[in-house]
Amino acid sequence: MTVTPVTDRAAFILADNPGIMTLDGTNTWILREPGAERSVVVDPGPDLPEHVDAIVEAAGEVALVLFTHHHWDHTDARERIVKATGAPCRAVSDQHTHDAETLRDGETIEVDGLQLEVVTAPGHTRDSVAFLLPQDRALLTGDTVLGRGTTVVAHPDGALGPYLESLRRFRSLVEDGRVTTLLPGHGPVVDDAAGVLDYYLTHREERLDQVRRALDAGATTAREVVEIVYADVDPVLWDAAEASVRAQLDHLRG
Repeated sequence: MTVTPVTDRAAFILADNPGIMTLDGTNTWILREPGAERSVVVDPGPDLPEHVDAIVEAAGEVALVLFTHHHWDHTDARERIVKATGAPCRAVSDQHTHDAETLRDGETIEVDGLQLEVVTAPGHTRDSVAFLLPQDRALLTGDTVLGRGTTVVAHPDGALGPYLESLRRFRSLVEDGRVTTLLPGHGPVVDDAAGVLDYYLTHREERLDQVRRALDAGATTAREVVEIVYADVDPVLWDAAEASVRAQLDHLRG
């Protein structure tokens, strides 16, 4: 498996789990200060032995494993990587935290000169979090922002109001000059952080308008809204779209 350097401190290995929801597969990020021996691994991914072997070979001594959220394609390798490295694991939820404390919004994590700032980002899931690499002006976004297309906000774990707030928070980091690059959990690296975040925000507002119009046209269930709003989308995606519409309806009713 190939290790792809992206910034001075970040490289990724692509897991072999491509799919409709995972795009090309899960990006496992390996972060290390230049010249340092120890690394931080973000989202070790699905429980694929060959993927974990590649992570361990590329990462060397792993000081810490971090998770952006609880979905299986980011977390299922936890036990295998802990066994291979002995590293503690941290997440927003204690379910995926091991031998460490849960993550706190705004805290700074330091490993041999590497600095990471924790940016909680609920919306895609309740426990979603991003990690800011201030020295590289890069933000690891998990599934909150993808490298291609848009992400699913699926009710009830996902919530649209918090998701929009998380996108605005990311946008403010760009406006402040702290972020220029997005390092997603799936898909290619995003060099135009401002443009993609603006697109995400506009896209969500347009979808909400479409849902409102579908309701005005007589739709009464989430599925009926999907059949109107997502009529031009491959029906294989309609179940995921229905979960997203439920989040939109919950937001509009709130």
